[in-house]
Amino acid sequence: MHIVKQKTLTDFWTVHRRSEKPLKRWYKIVAESNYANFNDLRKTFPSADLVDGTWVVFDIGGNKYRLATVIHFNKGRVYIRAVMTHDEYDSADWKTWVGGQHHG
Repeated sequence: MHIVKQKTLTDFWTVHRRSEKPLKRWYKIVAESNYANFNDLRKTFPSADLVDGTWVVFDIGGNKYRLATVIHFNKGRVYIRAVMTHDEYDSADWKTWVGGQHHG
């Protein structure tokens, strides 16, 4: 899969140092994979959630962080939209963060 906006990840782990290793692990797995659809992706990431039919949200680092993406399975593209702590995910309107502008 082609991942768009890796800088969003690096910006986040610059502030949240403990997120670097699990985000790099997620990136490597996804970049080396080719998922046909959401159900296929769930075989690798069983805790991934499909939110509002648009967002694929991953639990990262033992549920400490959330990675919100939009995935175009037919094009093999993953768009990183936001990375946040679990608390930010629960309390903020993260769906309004365009292009992963929020960094905690």
